[in-house]
Amino acid sequence: MIEVAIVGAGPYGLSIAAHLRGQGVPFRIFGRPMDSWLRHMPKGMSLKSDGFASSLSDPQGCFPLRKFCSDRGIEYSDVGIPVRLDTFTSYGLAFRENLVPELEEKLVSGIERIEEGFQVTLDNGEELKARRVILAIGITHYEYLPEILSKVPAEYASHSFRHSDVSQFRGKTVVVVGGGSSATDLAADLFEAGARVELVARRQSLNFHSGPPKAGGTRSLWKRIRHPQSGLGPSLRSAFFCKAPNLFRYLPASLRTEIVKRHLGPSGTWHTRTRVEGKVAVKLGSTIEKVEVTDGKACVTIRQNDGTGTQIVAHHVIAATGYRVNLERLRFLSSDIQAAIKCVDRTPILSSSFESSVPNLYFVGVSAANSFGPLMRFAYGADFTARQITRRLATVLARCGDMIATQNVVSTTK
Repeated sequence: MIEVAIVGAGPYGLSIAAHLRGQGVPFRIFGRPMDSWLRHMPKGMSLKSDGFASSLSDPQGCFPLRKFCSDRGIEYSDVGIPVRLDTFTSYGLAFRENLVPELEEKLVSGIERIEEGFQVTLDNGEELKARRVILAIGITHYEYLPEILSKVPAEYASHSFRHSDVSQFRGKTVVVVGGGSSATDLAADLFEAGARVELVARRQSLNFHSGPPKAGGTRSLWKRIRHPQSGLGPSLRSAFFCKAPNLFRYLPASLRTEIVKRHLGPSGTWHTRTRVEGKVAVKLGSTIEKVEVTDGKACVTIRQNDGTGTQIVAHHVIAATGYRVNLERLRFLSSDIQAAIKCVDRTPILSSSFESSVPNLYFVGVSAANSFGPLMRFAYGADFTARQITRRLATVLARCGDMIATQNVVSTTK
């Protein structure tokens, strides 16, 4: 029986493991390190978050992204220099190597409740018992494919989660659906790989984050007061969400879910703008009305907001339509666990220590966003999460140790 099993080895799983290790809390951690970032993101992308907000968390703060870049001679700035995907993934792997050597690159295929806690089954058939389980699964299992595309054969339509390498589409026509950073990054990668790209978005214009001040320039005092810098970008609301995730929990559930849906909505990064504008064909104010497969190609019917329509014949349609937490998609959780988790909008309702209504089952990262706010959608939230959970588990285990010690003293005096 182990004390804690961590499922997932992205920024949240690795950060929690580093903190538990620092406190001497016994654990095992399972997963491929930085898997979603390495295997499921457009290779040419850069992170939305600034450099200072892109570090994983360890107890002493001894291995931030700044140090990694300095050691490797990689250009870095807290603000103003985009964090490239390959830099971030290399940093995550180095973090694992230095601070979480215990990571076991095995996948969890099943979790069931037992009297002592949980039985965890791995993809190699190994079974183990754990008193507590922390699900740090990130966006895995949560890709959202619009219903109209879910009915199209997979060789003609898929989610952007399936396409980190787009070289297979060189010389082919690809329709990308969406208006956020996944869509713009993917469209730019496809264009640069030699594909013919059509970007289709419902909005009337593409939104891009504003860039940093020009070299030598600074933000005015008024802008710094009105739009203070935060790990989620310059904004009073973002600053609140970063500093007070526990207060966010006390907002009405309907308001919390609405904020998580709308705050920092779909938008491209400022450094992707030049890779898209004037290069990628864009159809704005448009939705996909129908997709039919004919003669080995996808015939995509598009309807504009003004009622006019057009058709594109493409080799493939990629839905860069984001991710939606839905616990029903976590097939590795047993049916009785699924039934026992109290939810709002198909996401778990969590305590201040990230514990669900199933005792000793914890959810972190994007799964926790409707409880703790938009901070949980970004790597920046890993520090708060790791410290909160570790503090809780260290306290619980210390109490258990005190109780066992007391019982032993009593038994020896009888």
